[in-house]
Order: sequence, then C-alpha cells, then structure tokens
Amino acid sequence: MSDLTRLSLEDQAARIRAREIGATDAVRASLERIERLDRRIGAFITVTAERALEVARAADAAGPRDGLGPLHGVPVALKDLFDTEGVRTTAGSRIFADRVPTEDAEVVARLRSAGAIVIGKTNLHEWAFGVTTQNPHFGPTRNPHDLARIPGGSSGGSAAALAAGMCAGALGSDTGGSIRIPASLCGVVGLKPTFGRVSVRGAVPLAWSLDHAGPMARTVRDAALLYMVLAGYDAADPAAVDQPVEDALAHLEDGVRGMRLALPTTHFFEGIDADVARLVRDAVSVLEREGAVVEELALPRTSELLGTQSTIIGSEAAAFHRDRLLERPGDFGSDVLARLRRGERATGGDYALARQRQREIRRAFVSALSPYDALVAPTTAIAAPLAEGEDALAQAARLTALTSPFNLTGLPAISVPCGMTPEGLPVGLQIAASPWREATVLRVARAHERARPRPGTKLPGEDE
Repeated sequence: MSDLTRLSLEDQAARIRAREIGATDAVRASLERIERLDRRIGAFITVTAERALEVARAADAAGPRDGLGPLHGVPVALKDLFDTEGVRTTAGSRIFADRVPTEDAEVVARLRSAGAIVIGKTNLHEWAFGVTTQNPHFGPTRNPHDLARIPGGSSGGSAAALAAGMCAGALGSDTGGSIRIPASLCGVVGLKPTFGRVSVRGAVPLAWSLDHAGPMARTVRDAALLYMVLAGYDAADPAAVDQPVEDALAHLEDGVRGMRLALPTTHFFEGIDADVARLVRDAVSVLEREGAVVEELALPRTSELLGTQSTIIGSEAAAFHRDRLLERPGDFGSDVLARLRRGERATGGDYALARQRQREIRRAFVSALSPYDALVAPTTAIAAPLAEGEDALAQAARLTALTSPFNLTGLPAISVPCGMTPEGLPVGLQIAASPWREATVLRVARAHERARPRPGTKLPGEDE
C-alpha cells in the first residue's frame, strides 16, 4: 500500500475515480507513512486520522451521480494556519495551541468541495514569521533529504510531508517566500499566485499586504490541478481581486517554443552559491533547447527591494500581534519576538514610505516584464543549510532574498526542482510573470519538468 504514496495527485485521483483503488486505500497509505516517518521528520502538528478515514469511507460509497470533484478521495495536508472547522489551528504558536475554529478557511472549503481529504495540519515557523521551521513549541521539521538540515519555511511541514510521500498535495502560505523556499529546499513544486488571486480569508495573517495562499505538490501538473481548485474571487476577502481565472491546464503541455524569457542581470544572481548558479543556468539552457528565447534583463530598483519588504512585513506583523506583545511576550519564541520588536520600532512615516515604494516598484517590475512571457531565476541563493551551528542563522537569513521581490510586487511565481547539488540537496528554479499569468508560469515550469525529469530520491524510512 505504501506504493500509493508515490503516485502523483493526478494519478491517485484518476485511479480512485476509476475504482482501481479506494480513497480509503490512499488515506491509509498516507497515514501509515506518517506513522512510520514523522517521528523523525516532524512535518505534522496534528494528524486527523479518524476524521480522514471517515471521510474516505464516505467518498468510496459515493457514485458518479454524486458529482465527484477533481480531487475526489485524494489525501492532502494543510499548513497549520488555515482554519479548519472542529480541528485546532495553532499557527505554530503556544498562544493558539488550543484554538479550534468554527468554520473552514475559504481555501480549505474549496479543497473539500473538490473532494480532497484533509489528513492533518503541518508544522510551520511560529506565526509563519521565519524560514527554518525550527518551531520552539511543536518541535523542528527536518529536511527529508538530510535530517540535519532545515526544510525551509515557513511552510516547511507541507514541503517535507510532500517530499517524504506523506500526502499527495498540500497547502502553504507565502509572505516573503514561504511556499517557494521550502519547495526549493525539499525538491517539490510550490506556486505563489498573484496577490488577490487565491483567498486568504480564514488564514492567520502575517502581513496583510504581502500574504498569499497557494498549492504545493510533487509535480507541476498536480500544482496546476490544485491551483484551479483554489483560484477565484472571494467577495468576503478584503484582499481578493475579481479577475477572470485562465484555465491553467488547457495549454500546460504546449511547451515554450517561441516564448521570450527574461534572465535578470540585477539582484538574482548576486552572492549565490556556485552549485545553485550552475544548476539554474543549466535549467535555463534546457528551456532554450526546448525553443524559448532567453534575453538578459536589468530589473529596476532592485536595491530597494529588501528594505521595503522588511519594513512592511515587520510593521504589519507587529500591528497584528500588538495585544499579544503587550500581554504575553513570554509566549513567543525568541527569534520571532525579536523580529516583532523590530517591527514595532518602525514609525508610521517609515511604513507609509515603504508602502508607496511598494506601489512604485510593482509598477516598475510590471513594465519591465511586459515584453516577456516570464522571468527565470534561482529560487534561493543556497541549498538547504544545516539546522545547527554558528552559521545556521546567517545562512537562513539569505533564503528570502530572491523570493520576497515577488511578494512585494504581488506577481505570480513558482519554484520547480532543477537539480541536486553534489551533497544531494535539491535546488529550485523560480519562474515569475506579469500579474494573473499563473497559467504561463505553470506552462514554463512544466516544460522544464518534462524535458528534465527528476530522478527518484531515496528518503528516510524507504527500506524499513
């Protein structure tokens, strides 16, 4: 049964619909793998085994007349900041350790309506404010490729669960790179849609003007399937934008022949590790061989990116936690508390200037990218760093430099695996585009994935 966990989400869904396997089989296979591996990996905060099996049995009893959804019977995991009715949602915090929402987040409701079965809530960096998923309250999540290394964050539990075969798909959130960073470090696919494309209603916020929700998966096709379930206007979400959703599956296999791709000469290749640079440039060459035209592009105002992002995320996070910082400062982890205190020190003027720069930078990026179908760049400057050691924090601080520009500008961006370092650590290729062009970034990512399929990875517990 464990072989079922290596099937793609698409394959699982197809086999369940064809009644070659049952939803109960798929859910049990995932639960057995969690039981076997997660004591070492730490991907989950809460596993909803009994509820998941109950839903799976109902799914197996359903027939074609019941209107089976595109994810019917498929086991998925949710980052533990998306509200789930009747199941605690902790946001990785001691303060929310016993918080049980009374309704689902909008994205969770959409997954359930499509037939997905939630098997549990995944670990994250406390309050989603960090990139290591070294959680002081619920324990660390470890990278399945090397248990001594971080999985990235803040959606580290979702990425680790996917990489270790514990679920077929997952949900993450991304404020400075929190979907794409762990996707890169764990060797999976993570899509951050355009700001306002996917509802964040019912997600515990980090920074309102930067937060995104999006799919994580083991293949680009799976990410596209999940995206099509999640995308669409939510009138009750103040951040949502009522914009038509292009069918991301219709032209997913069309390839990149004739596409114009921008390769940035500013910011994105500065100070990155040699192995990462080599693998990303190799990936760009693959796309060229597939028929894409790659042109160098000097992106504007890149020296302003990190300072602007830092001011906004710190100010908004401190505002959201204002009362908790007054009443329960001792219940925050030390690293998150320090970030929130820095955010408190920003003035109203600092924040207002940063928000204006954000609008200007977004306009400049959109203008620069308008002649191109997409931009290609590294996802992270380094592969997964060690969790411990004197250099661990300094290395982790480098992880958001290449992802946060697309939170600041709100542009869609995906990370897709593009190779392994000599140490056996995954590296991600990041693909971004103009607003609302999720179908394009998925198409480019799929062209790369198809032209350069990934070798199988032996993970902890495979021989047990």
